[in-house]
Amino acid sequence: MFRFGEPTYLYLLLLLPFLAAFYLYSNYKRRKNIRRFGDPALLAQLMPDVSKYRPNIKFWILFVAIGLFSVLLARPQFGSKLETVKRKGVEVIIALDISNSMLAQDVQPSRLEKAKRLISRLVDELDNDKVGMIVFAGDAFTQLPITSDYISAKMFLESINPSLISKQGTAIGEAINLATRSFTPQEGVGRAIIVITDGENHEGGAVEAAKAAAEKGIQVNVLGVGMPEGSPIPAEGTNDYRRDREGNVIVTRLNEAMCQEIAKEGKGIYVRVDNSNSAQKAINQEVNKMAKSDVESKVYTEFNEQFQAIAWIILLLLLVEILILDRKNPLFKNVHLFSNKK
Repeated sequence: MFRFGEPTYLYLLLLLPFLAAFYLYSNYKRRKNIRRFGDPALLAQLMPDVSKYRPNIKFWILFVAIGLFSVLLARPQFGSKLETVKRKGVEVIIALDISNSMLAQDVQPSRLEKAKRLISRLVDELDNDKVGMIVFAGDAFTQLPITSDYISAKMFLESINPSLISKQGTAIGEAINLATRSFTPQEGVGRAIIVITDGENHEGGAVEAAKAAAEKGIQVNVLGVGMPEGSPIPAEGTNDYRRDREGNVIVTRLNEAMCQEIAKEGKGIYVRVDNSNSAQKAINQEVNKMAKSDVESKVYTEFNEQFQAIAWIILLLLLVEILILDRKNPLFKNVHLFSNKK
């Protein structure tokens, strides 16, 4: 397992392209100025001790050293010991609706993007907990198996879009059933399913699935995204909206009554996701209220610092840079002249 102890310092690497661009531009200006004074070939003969390539070599050595120094400051580490540890936490599986109706913009910037931002903040609030993600439309499938790797969770979250599932619909019941089967077999752990949907085109079976999950001790919470008065669905790649076969603009409405019924049977809460952060606070409080039990996770418990090797490489590069002279070495020049006389 490889990681950085202080990854913020890696942002210094962003300065390297600007440094390289500045150096290349300076060389261009210098060559341009030389051509103003005369023929570059003739000027080179008048300055036999000036090296054409050594300044470039010195710069690129320093360039690499600066990059390695940024990596050194970030403290590269290798994990050397994998252990199973127990921490107090809960298991949460998020079931996210990615049907086309989630592209509606009655919640800004859209229902789906609002939901993804909410999930991202929810993951940020987790501590020693496990999280998994399921996406659904007409079908449901696991996007991320339950894990304590929050970085991977946020990476998978970014890739979610309606194109992941071609079959349209809102198979909430199938998503809840899949989530119920996706928890770890560990006993005594608090478990919750968070369904995020607009509830439109509900295909049935959701209330029964929520009730079955609750009977197994799994709380089903529902976050309804959108507004009951509805909103048209943007047609991607155009400035128009999606239309039915008769040419009428399709308006999608939040099915709030159905969402509330699912949450009631699932022994959870229902919260509408609007343009405020009230839903975020409500679901965080609900997760925090759950009984936290020992959650087993495999983690690297010992990390060895690797900066020493990088420090030696930087030192070696700096020594080489110092030993390389800007001008041709006069000692080598004398040796060359001596050999010619022979």
